[in-house]
Amino acid sequence: EVQLVESGGGFVQAGGSLRLSCAASGFTSDSYVIGWFRQAPGKEREGVICLKSRDFQTYRSDSAKGRFSIWSDDGMNSVYLQMDNLKPEDTAVYYCAAGRPILSTLRTVRGYTTWGQGTQVTVSS
Repeated sequence: EVQLVESGGGFVQAGGSLRLSCAASGFTSDSYVIGWFRQAPGKEREGVICLKSRDFQTYRSDSAKGRFSIWSDDGMNSVYLQMDNLKPEDTAVYYCAAGRPILSTLRTVRGYTTWGQGTQVTVSS
């Protein structure tokens, strides 16, 4: 059973940085994707950035370009989300997710089957 546990959320001022971690375990395949999603109050959950296990290729949403990065340095056991130059509109609960999405569903909720519990990120202006 795949399990995901996020950590690293918190409170930061605009322009600051945060690093989130996703501890992943239980994969039985070597081909999957781990993605970071976020959900702000009253809004739908949206995909931010993801990382493919086989080639470590990454895909970003427009909001993440130039500010967010994703990587793993231990074979996908831990996947990190580095967020720089944070803005108040980045305030949300951030979720780590795993699945085997096709290209068209890489940044969609339906592309992922396992979710972490979420971690709150709050950016003040």
